[in-house]
This record gives sequence, C-alpha cells and structure tokens, in this order.
Amino acid sequence: MKIALIQSSLVWENPKANRNSFEEKINGINESVDLIVLPEMFSTGFTMNPSVVAETMQGETVAWMQSLAKARNTAITGSVVIEEAGSFYNRMLFVYPTGEIQFYDKKHLFTLAGEDKVYTAGRQKLIVEFLGWKICPMVCYDLRFPVFSRNTENYDLLLYVASWPEKRVNAWDALLKARAIENMSYVAAVNRVGIDGNAHPYSGHSQLLDSLGDYIIKPQETEAVFVATLDKDKLIETRQRFGFLNDKDSFQLT
Repeated sequence: MKIALIQSSLVWENPKANRNSFEEKINGINESVDLIVLPEMFSTGFTMNPSVVAETMQGETVAWMQSLAKARNTAITGSVVIEEAGSFYNRMLFVYPTGEIQFYDKKHLFTLAGEDKVYTAGRQKLIVEFLGWKICPMVCYDLRFPVFSRNTENYDLLLYVASWPEKRVNAWDALLKARAIENMSYVAAVNRVGIDGNAHPYSGHSQLLDSLGDYIIKPQETEAVFVATLDKDKLIETRQRFGFLNDKDSFQLT
C-alpha cells in the first residue's frame, strides 16, 4: 500500500482556505497513492471554538473529501470539527475511494487545552479494513495512552493525526516509536507545522515507522508531501519471525 503524508501549516479557523491549500497539494502528487493522510483538524487548526467552525457530516469539508477521494481513486483521512445532535466532536474521517465513510471520534480529549470542556469524547476504537489491511485511526493525545491503542485486533497500520506542539515534540517522537515496537505495527503519523491562532508553534515531525520501530520516513520539519510504500508481506514475516504479539496480555476495556 502506498501512503502519502501531507505535513502543512494551517489557516486559522478558515475551512475554505485550508481545503484549497490541501487540494493543491493533493493534486500535486504525481503518482498513484492508496491513502492520503491529513493532520488533526486540518480544515481549521486545533481550535477550542467549535461553534464557530463546526460542520455536519453533510457539510462542505466532508463532501470535499468524498469528491477528491473519488477523483483521485484514493482513500483520504484526517480529523474535522463535526457537530452532531447538539454535540461537537474531533472526528477522524476515513473516506474510501468510493466516497463511503467510516469515522473515529477522538477518545482522549486534551484537558490541558480545555478540549474536554467543548468537545464530546468518543467511546469506540475503530478498525478500518482497506485493500487487505487493518488500519487503526487515532488522534493526537490518544498517543499518550498505550492501553487504548494496544493491538488486540491484529491491525497492520496505526495512524495518528495531530496538532502536537513543538515544545513537546520529543515526546511525540519517543511515543510513536514505542507504539510501533510494542504493537508490531506500521505507524504513520502526520503533524502540522507553522503557528496557530493562539501563537503556538508546531515543528511537524510527521513520520513513518515499521513494525520494529525503524524509520521508513524520518521525522520531517518542512511543509511537504511524503510518500512511501508499506509492505504487508514484510510485516507478516516479521511477526512470524519474532512472535511478540503472541505473548501479549489479555484484557478488556470497560
């Protein structure tokens, strides 16, 4: 599976400008890819003003993702501020090339920024099946909670989209490597760059790791698109050779 990670700065609380920017970047990918990954709240930046920017599942950003996925014959994923039944969600959308959608609502809301005060937490882990791969989507702060991401479903790819600030980027790098190693899974992670509307700087460090925690794409700091191919056969071979997941603890989240 060929994957494209789009690391970008974002225009604060301006969905149209961000959609235009990402569409230009996506249309600039001159090779066929299977999955395009955008950052957390890619249409607005990491805002605590959901009432100002929230869209519905029938809104322009979701329709835009579906249109691009169909036109490019690729899956597209990233998180968007969604309003549903009077509540706001930091919702990671996985849009198939057909336009079909699955979604994961961020479970671990970032209390340090007051995200828990204005957004509703998700409750369910999601496993997406795509092109013979099992993909587990997660959002930013979820990275700090390894029990929730534990590979009890035998997933192949763990996805993180984020607005992870520059001042704590060392933790981002360390935890991503740990998640890859402990879950024996590919880990693809996309963070933003630039400065947001609250003057917080972001240094990116989008990256791709294999199931032993080795870099396929090293942490990147520039605004760019990074493309790589994931090898399912190599993943299976590594798991069969080492078998660490066979010894994992059994547990059930409540």
